[in-house]
Parts: sequence; structure tokens; C-alpha cells
Amino acid sequence: MWQESALARLRFPVERSRGRRYPELAHSYRNEFRRDRDRVVHARAFRRLENKTQVFTPGLSDHFRNRLTHTIEVSQIARTVASVLGLSEDLTEALALAHDIGHPPFGHAGEAELDSMMQRFGERFDHNLHALRIIESFENPYPRFSGLNLTFEVREGIVKHSRDFAPGEIPELDEYLAGLRPPLEAQLIDLCDEIAYNTADLDDGYSAGLVNIAEARAAVDEFAELYETTEYQFPGLAERVRLKEIVRGLIDYLVSGLMEGTLAACEGLPDVDAVRANPERVARFTQETASTSAQLKRFLRDSVYESPALVRARSDSVAQIAGMFEFLMAHPDRLPAAYRDESAGEPLHRQVCDYIAGMTDGFFLRTATQLGIS
Repeated sequence: MWQESALARLRFPVERSRGRRYPELAHSYRNEFRRDRDRVVHARAFRRLENKTQVFTPGLSDHFRNRLTHTIEVSQIARTVASVLGLSEDLTEALALAHDIGHPPFGHAGEAELDSMMQRFGERFDHNLHALRIIESFENPYPRFSGLNLTFEVREGIVKHSRDFAPGEIPELDEYLAGLRPPLEAQLIDLCDEIAYNTADLDDGYSAGLVNIAEARAAVDEFAELYETTEYQFPGLAERVRLKEIVRGLIDYLVSGLMEGTLAACEGLPDVDAVRANPERVARFTQETASTSAQLKRFLRDSVYESPALVRARSDSVAQIAGMFEFLMAHPDRLPAAYRDESAGEPLHRQVCDYIAGMTDGFFLRTATQLGIS
């Protein structure tokens, strides 16, 4: 179906990096993208992902994915794709590990509520832009500069991994080659993310009792085919184990489709510069796999994301985030003194937003209790 390293000509060479904001001496045995990967792994924001919701809150089970285990699964898929196609595994891994560090507590519901709060002040909250603020300003483990001082390509990939933007559309991001596509390694991340959450949410949804096998067979064609295959190969298999085998098959099918679709879209592109100048992104699924992914999304939306239990949990979380935002706007003295000093140059609404966005789910709930927010 494809030839290994077939896209090696489009691999972003580390020696062509535009470098770091603050120049540093080269490391004796790690290239610049490996150093970036390691800096992300050692960041506090990365560790906090362990206690941030992916879909299901930790109280329901110890086995559901959290934002950190999801990130590891995205990285695993992305490294595989990059390795087979001959792209930079180091750049791909750094981007995969960093792709969710800007998420606030309570997943996308928390992000949407913070964005709603900020719109009242003529601003927005976006987890990708917040991730950039984290690695540029909030993480300060080094004595010689602020932030993590990541390479240009990793910073660009963080803000572009899921969307492109035109010059002037987001003025503060114009330095990241607005109007051009990011390297292919960055383009892969959003689709690897999609593979990871579609299949993981199917697995976790089944464990939570929300995914019905018969309904999944009716809604997702590839699920039905894999079910029939496993029924033929393993008659009498326990349903729980059969579901695991189907999920593995779906991952393989979607990853293969991503590699095939990307390989076809890259035909005729000679080098990295051509990828950047292309009118549209070239990382993509085949038409068949894109259809399967869309079917999975619709099924998960109806069966899992819009289930009464999760809708109630999201509603409660959103109400608490709104309550804490309003409380801290009215009582800024309840922000930690050290944080107020560090963020003194920002308007109060930005201070409050960044403070809440940096919380884990657990810390948020403890803080809400301490502040008397129900």
C-alpha cells in the first residue's frame, strides 16, 4: 500500500530550524528537536495533564483515559506514522506531546466556558494559544531566559497543529509564517489526535456502559466488518475482549488510511518548501477512512458525548468555572499573592483566566471548595 520512507524528501531537517528565541549552545548528543521533546516532558504543564479530564472524570473508574494518557497515545500513533513515511520522529513527537498542554480543567467544556468569559472583555481563550503562552512565559525553569525557549518549528506547530491562519488574522501570531502551511510533521498531529480519541472514547464508552455493540455495528461500517472478522476468527469470544480486538483493528485501519491519503496528496511535492507553499494541507485520510472517522464521531456524539451522565457533568463543570471566574473578578485578593506579582502586567480578566486555565481538575475542585463556590 505504501513504501516506507516514501516521503523522506519532505522530512523537516533539524539543521534548517529557525532556531530558538534565545540562542543556546548545541547539545553534545541531542539534536534541537529532541531537546524540545525533553523540555516538554519535564514541564509542569505536561505533568498536570495527568489530572485533567479527557472525556470521563476519574471518579467513575481508574481505567479511563485522562489528558496525559491520551497525549501518550497520540504520540505513539504520530511517531509510527512519521517513522513509516520517513519524516522527523523527533519533531513529530515533540509536537504530539505538547499538543494539549494548554487545555484548562474539564476538557473542551472548560475551554468553551473560559472563551465565553473572555469574550465579554473583547478577548478569546484558545487552548493552542494558551499553550504558546505556557511555553513562552509561564514555565520558567531556566536562569538565562523565560519560558522553555523551544525551537521556532515546535512553537509554530503548537499554534498551527489544528488550523492555519492568514496574515493579520491573529496579529500576535504573524511571526509564525501566517499564510503558509506548517511542516508535514505538524500537519499530522491533528489527525493522529482524531484517531486516538475516536478509538479511545469508543473503548472507554464501552467500559462506561454507554456503547452498545449492536448500535456501533449499525452506525460504523468498518466496525461491522471488524466484528464479523473477529466472530469468524474467535467464535465465542467474550464481548469485552472482542471490543478490544475491534478497537485495535480500527486504529490500524485509520493509521493506514492516514498514511495512504497523505502519500497520495504529497505526490509531486518536491521538498519542505513546497509543503509550506501548498494551498492546502497535505496530511489527510483517504476518502474511505475519512468516512469511517466521521461515522465514529457521529456515533460517539450520540452515544457518549451527549449521554445524560456526561451532559450533566459538563453542565456542573461549566457552572463552577463561571462561578470561580466571577468570584475572582470580584475578589482579586483571593488570587495567590505570588501569582498576582508574576502576572501584574496583565489585566485582571486575563490574570483570572490564566489562573483557572492552569488548574488541574482536582485543584480546581479543591479551590472551589475553599472559596465556597458550589
